[in-house]
This record gives sequence, structure tokens and C-alpha cells, in this order.
Amino acid sequence: MEKIPEKILEQLREFSVPELCDGMGIYNIMDNDIKPMVTQQKIIGPALTVKVPIGEGAIVTKALEMVKPGEVIVIAGHGNCKSSYWGDHRSFCAKFQKAQGVVIDGAFRDIEGCEEIGFPIYAKGITPGTAGKSGVGEINVSVSCGGAIVNPGDIVVGDRNGVCVIPLEKVEEVMEKARRKIKAQKWTLEEMKRTRVVMPRVIFDKNK
Repeated sequence: MEKIPEKILEQLREFSVPELCDGMGIYNIMDNDIKPMVTQQKIIGPALTVKVPIGEGAIVTKALEMVKPGEVIVIAGHGNCKSSYWGDHRSFCAKFQKAQGVVIDGAFRDIEGCEEIGFPIYAKGITPGTAGKSGVGEINVSVSCGGAIVNPGDIVVGDRNGVCVIPLEKVEEVMEKARRKIKAQKWTLEEMKRTRVVMPRVIFDKNK
């Protein structure tokens, strides 16, 4: 996967997920029930994708061996919350590897242990049961996670608003459009204060 310049990642940290969605136009976001479940920490990093059948999770251990510092592990678990794809031991391993976080289209377990470790987990739910151990699945292939298409190396951004996915080649364009929207919002607020007239919609001033 192409290495993402640290400068780009630092610039992305300036934006919330809604602001990046504004910059995308047609945005690629995950289901709204995939939420930060352990820590409220924002996550930003290239995706290491894991494609697993429902109820199978052993291949995630292979991903933990492969993950590089700063990457986000994306587990495409088909929304399964009847067995877990993640637990406290995997959180410990991922933190040891300096991963950014994990996004799970499904459930995890060991909530107390995971909270103690403090590794960011975005998931659909919590369940006590473990997943199967056959090892079936694929790593670093295109996946659908929570309704969003994620390719290996796509940038995953998650915060309390949700999770979005941005192809690397579109990141700078998305940030530039997001900056213009933010600038327009600020200008509109200043105009409301100046004129004392409510403006329910953001005004894009071509001269600003």
C-alpha cells in the first residue's frame, strides 16, 4: 500500500467527519450504529482490511501480525453481533503494534479489559461469545464494512459523529472543499452578527 505522508494525516486531524463529508459531496460513510465503543478518541489512518465470514474470526490474528503503526484495522463482519471478532487480548496486541484503532462491522467482547487497555474500538455492539477459529477469510482486499466500500490503504476517519472512508487520491480535494465550506460558514455567521438577519443556509460568497 502507498504510504500516506504524515503532513496529510496531520491536516486531516483538523476536520470532523461531518466536515469531511461536506468535502466529499457523495460521501462514503459507515452505518450509523458503528460507534466509538471504547474511548472517544478520533482515529485517522490507512485501512488494513479483513474480510471474514459471519461467525469466523481467527484470521484477525493474522491481521494483528501484519498491521503497521498508524493503520486502522477494518473488520468486515457483515453486521454479526451474535459472536465477537475482537476482545481485550486483541486490543493489547493492536496497541502493542501501534495501530490507530479498529472498526468492526459486528461485535466485540471483554469490555472492561478493553477499556483498561484504552485502544480505540468502533463497533456495532458487545457480545460475550467468541467467533469460530477456522481461519477462513482474506486480508487487504476490497470490503464492504457497514455499507461503506473500503479498499486497502483508503483513509479511514472516525469520531463521535461516525466513520467515513476517503480514497487516498481524493484526500486533498476533499480537504480543500471542506475548507471552503468552513470558511463560508464563518463568513455567514459574521454576516448574521453584522446584519442581525438570520441566514438558515450557509452563503458561499464568491469574493471570499
